[in-house]
Amino acid sequence: MTTNEVAAGESRARLEENLERVEELSKRLVSALTRRHPTPQALNGPDHALYTKAAQAYMQEWMTNPAKLIEQQVSFWGKTVTTFVEAQQQLARGKLSAPENPGAPDKRFKNPLWDSHPYFNYVKQQYLINANAIRDAIDAIEDMDEKEKRRLRYFSQQIVDMFAPTNFLATNPDALMKAVETEGESLVRGLENLVSDLEANNGELVVRLADDSAFEIGENIATAQGEVIYRNRMMEIIQYSPTTEQVYDTPVVLFPPWINKFYILDLKPQNSLIRWVVDQGYTLFVVSWINPDGKYRDVGLEEYVDEGFLKAIEVTKEICGTEKVNAVGYCIAGTTLSLTLSLMKKRGDKSVKSATFFTALTDFSDQGEFTPFLQDDFADGIEQEIDQEGILPSFIMARTFSFLRSNDLIYGPAIRSYMMGETPPAFDLLYWNGDGANLPGRMFSQYLRGLCQRNEFAEGTFEMFGEKLSVKDVDVPLMSIAAETDHIAAARDVYRGVQMMGSRSKQFVVGQSGHIAGIVNPPSKGKYGHYVNDDLTGDYDTWREAAEFHEGSWWPHWEGWLRKRSGKKVPAREPGDSGYAPLAPAPGTYVKLKAAQQNQ
Repeated sequence: MTTNEVAAGESRARLEENLERVEELSKRLVSALTRRHPTPQALNGPDHALYTKAAQAYMQEWMTNPAKLIEQQVSFWGKTVTTFVEAQQQLARGKLSAPENPGAPDKRFKNPLWDSHPYFNYVKQQYLINANAIRDAIDAIEDMDEKEKRRLRYFSQQIVDMFAPTNFLATNPDALMKAVETEGESLVRGLENLVSDLEANNGELVVRLADDSAFEIGENIATAQGEVIYRNRMMEIIQYSPTTEQVYDTPVVLFPPWINKFYILDLKPQNSLIRWVVDQGYTLFVVSWINPDGKYRDVGLEEYVDEGFLKAIEVTKEICGTEKVNAVGYCIAGTTLSLTLSLMKKRGDKSVKSATFFTALTDFSDQGEFTPFLQDDFADGIEQEIDQEGILPSFIMARTFSFLRSNDLIYGPAIRSYMMGETPPAFDLLYWNGDGANLPGRMFSQYLRGLCQRNEFAEGTFEMFGEKLSVKDVDVPLMSIAAETDHIAAARDVYRGVQMMGSRSKQFVVGQSGHIAGIVNPPSKGKYGHYVNDDLTGDYDTWREAAEFHEGSWWPHWEGWLRKRSGKKVPAREPGDSGYAPLAPAPGTYVKLKAAQQNQ
């Protein structure tokens, strides 16, 4: 038998083996998809009215200003024909070389073949021409409500991103080359990854961003030493072990968001805000929220405030023997801390000495990038899902946030996993990002309708416990930290809410980077700087123009501010006391509850 025959036989054997694997995976794929519980149609896209309005506005533009639209069409036709001719000329010359103008840089098109190969370059160029034509057509629409136009722009961009040639095997040179190099093995591994992701999420396609097997909570992430010293149906309270002989008298109680898990603040020792705060000599309590299931259907913001915020403040005071605490709220927990402070003001409760807010919105008058998701059709779909399940499943919120950065958080990872057959990276931040939490039905409906849509807290009309709460009631000394490129809580929107607060002592700081990296920015990294300006009388642009830039993390600046509000030094406090015996070591039990497991 010749060498070629042996090689051919081995190749056939590998092919047959791969075909058997594909057949088995296909059965698993069908089985996984049958487990999928369909979500309301409104959560998968806008209703037809949006596109009807766009068509009507476009026709109106055609009637009133046909020359502008004709000019756009002629430009589109000209670019398309020119690109086709250039590709033909390259093929006719019989050599593969990059065109003089390969197009604007785009990280999706990093493979040299996108520029050097006439076929791939033509596909790329025509895609970019089409994408620009769609954007230009939307920008040209004038007789359309700005909010509706923003939604149209968003959903149109989603279509543009979805149809990128990189998302299809036949027009992705990286995936094709990998398939040839591995004799199809990469495609089989990709199918295995796809099936595994579907099985892990009850038939919902949620692209796995990180290698789950690389991390274990409490073992190589969330490892700061402490004890759970209190637990109820809403939360566990973790008191962290001191690392200094003395601590400041006034303790710190930190409320993380319950959309994700608290350990974003304790991923690893090098970037742990929790460890850093303890190392500065503070007694730190951190709330770890329950990951709710359908039994929490009727839990609202009232329960988060009463059984969460107020209870945590009470327990902290009792353990430390103090009359006051310094409170910190991150994202939605910062918003709810504001609600709590307003309620405490109404009740004459002065237990909070100072408040710190991390990327926390209190004025929702400008809905920013979330405009597409805060209109009635989407909100109605959310409430349909809540009526069915009692909760808003975590994957819906994860999907919503991901689509705001779809190329980075959906299509890019999907290409690497499903087309290239690669194992997701062992990246702790991405692991945390995929470890989401469900949201109780009533709570999310209150948040969506009352705060986001009707902006009742900023208007002073949000009702809770028989009181009308207002952002103006927040009058404790405060510091608010926003992030410069935050697409969830835009700095200018955070600033506007802080301006409304009634405190006579307030500071506003803007850290570089986004919603996560702008907060988790340890001084040891020396990576992102921050802006400070004590004058909050002007609008955000005025504040930003006059702000002073400082190199490095804002953490030391905040600690200097916090120190002045934390009293004298006292002997370090070990977790718990006679009334609150330790229940479990940090990071506790609630943080380990997985949303996908609960929804099965």
